[in-house]
Order: sequence, then structure tokens, then C-alpha cells
Amino acid sequence: MNILIINSGSSSIKFQLIHMPSEKVLCKGLLERIGLEDSIFSYTKNAYSHKEITQIPNHGIGLDKIAQFLLDPSQELISSVSDINMVGHRVVHGGSKFNAPTEVTPNVLQEIENLSFLAPLHNPANAEGIKVAMKVFNKAIQIAVFDTAFHQTLPEKAYTYAIPKEITKKHKIRAYGFHGTSHKYVSEKANSYLNKKKSNLITIHLGNGCSITAVKNGKSIEHSLGFSPTNGLVMGTRCGDIDQSIVFFMIENLNLTAQEVSTILQKESGLMGLTGYSDLREIEEKANAGNKDCILALQIAAYRVQKYIGSYIAVLSGLDAIVFTAGIGENSNTLRKLICDDLECFNIKLDNEKNNLKKDGIRNIGVEDSSTKILIIPTNEELEIARQCYSISEY
Repeated sequence: MNILIINSGSSSIKFQLIHMPSEKVLCKGLLERIGLEDSIFSYTKNAYSHKEITQIPNHGIGLDKIAQFLLDPSQELISSVSDINMVGHRVVHGGSKFNAPTEVTPNVLQEIENLSFLAPLHNPANAEGIKVAMKVFNKAIQIAVFDTAFHQTLPEKAYTYAIPKEITKKHKIRAYGFHGTSHKYVSEKANSYLNKKKSNLITIHLGNGCSITAVKNGKSIEHSLGFSPTNGLVMGTRCGDIDQSIVFFMIENLNLTAQEVSTILQKESGLMGLTGYSDLREIEEKANAGNKDCILALQIAAYRVQKYIGSYIAVLSGLDAIVFTAGIGENSNTLRKLICDDLECFNIKLDNEKNNLKKDGIRNIGVEDSSTKILIIPTNEELEIARQCYSISEY
């Protein structure tokens, strides 16, 4: 069967057309910098790659472009929409209700939209992707795979907030966790690489959105994102951890509404707020040219990760490996070095030559004699979603 995977992020859409159960990737592509004038559309098919600068103002138009590409007769991918048997959608927030891949019905779609207040940068884009796919690929079964599902193993002491329990229970306020599909995939890959069934891992997903997870014996036991995907590490436009009193200060002293504060913290903060840029590639370029704001932003982002690594080693009671993944984690040797600096006390020792080497696949960039590995593992959320979709299919 052919499964089309749609992975709608806050400013990007990744897609793959995968034949299952062979796991053969028929094509894959990426739309990035959505909402900017210089959006990028790229794809790879049969070792041929293409990239173009275009203008994609929103996710709906982006998904239409992907559909047109797949249906283009010159691509020889599908002859009609009926060639797509299943569409798997990455959905960021499933609340406490969804902990497994789920076929999308009108009620499920409504639930996804209802949860948008918890993930305003993502769930609306995820829901839009589902709606477009339902129209274009109307013969296919639509499946939602939730980022929150992997973190359902968080212990109660980790996901419970210290606020009145009457409020948390009534309104289901707890830490849910996100990027679960990515953390699950790379943690399994790490265990295979280490040849261990039981391990203590820290997986670090660094992209426009960022998160870090403590994974013990294949299960998530602590995670940086919580009730919404806003806290934790410094992100492209999201602030990460702040003193909650700042929210009240902004409302009471700057005469901002709660919605205006939410917009600031989610869309105008993080690296964007520190530098005026949300793309780490631009920030690194400016930092190399001596821009003090960009230099400081890199230091702040790395320092935040370092603090989480130290606390998660305590939670895990030991560490076998840290794993860098996602766009920044896999490609930014600068940020990886800043993060690993001064962590020798945890036996985390970076080999600078290996770190600077551009190489595909899984690799250890730590020094050879270190018992704690520093791994780069390219994430493949799309393949993980395809596997979960196929697992509930009738084929």
C-alpha cells in the first residue's frame, strides 16, 4: 500500500510517499519558511533533487502545491488519487484522549481543532492538512499520529503541576509533552546503535521548535515541553522557560491583553525576540560576523540545553548517550559544540573534528574513550508515522 505522510510544522511541511511494508520511499520533500516571501520548496525522487524559491503564504497553499506535485503526470508517482491508500498526519496535541494512531472521523477532527488552544502554532496547521488531504485524496483513509502519545509514560510526579488539584483534574491540566514521534524514533535507533535493550538516553530535538527528553529503557520519563509546546528550551519564536510573573507584569503594567501576551511569547520571542531572526542559519552567519545579539542568543540557547542535560542525568541516574536530532541538531556543529562544552564532568567529551565533519547517517561525535556517546541521529518522523499507520491497517 502507498501511504502519504504529511508532517505540518509551525513554519514547514515535510512529506513522504512511502510504500509499505517495504518502507520504500517513492519521493520526499519539504516546504520551509512558510509565511515568508522566500519560501523554499524542495523534493527528492530517484536520487534526483530539485529546489526552488517560491511564495507560500500559509499551510493550505503549501499543501495544495504538494498535491499538485504528486499528481503531476511528468513525476510518474501516482496516476490518480486512488493510488494513495492512506494519509498519515502528524498531529502535535492529542491531549489525554489520544495515545495511539487514530482514524480521522469528523469527531476526531473536531477534537484536534478543539485542542488548538494548547498548540496554536501547530494544531491548526495539522487540522488544515487533514482537511486538504480529505478533499484531494478522498479515497484514502486518514490517520492521525499524535506527538503527545510517546510521553504518556511520564510518571505522575513528572507530569503533575503544583497548582490546586481541583483545577488540574477538572480541566485536565498536566504536562503532555511533544515531538514524541521524533523522540521515539531516534531513541529506538540509538538503542540499536548501542546494541542495548536497556539504556539511559537524553534525546535533543532542535529545530524551529525544540525539546529534550529523558528516555529510560525506551520510555519517556521526563520532557521539557508541558501543557503546551511553549516552555523548556529556547526556540525559533517561542520563549521557552520564563518566570510566570512576567506574564502578569506584561498584562498589568504594559496594558496588554492575554492574547497579545500569548502572541508575543509564542510568535515574537525565542531567537526571534533576541536577535530579530528566527532561522538559526542566519543567526550563526550574523554571529560569525560579530553581531553581539546573535552571539548571545547562541550562548543562551546552548546554556538552556546544558541545564536540562544536567537535571536529566539526575532523573535517569546515569547516562549512556545524548542524541542530537532534527534540522538544527543534525546540522549545526556550532550549537552542538556550545552545548557540549564544559560537560566533561558528565563524561560528555566532544571530538571537534568529528563534530565538524559533514556525514550522513548515524554517527558518534564523541571522543573514542568516552563511555557516554554523543550521537547524531537523523530523525525520520515520516517513516515512524508510516509504521504506526500500517500497524493498524487491514493490509
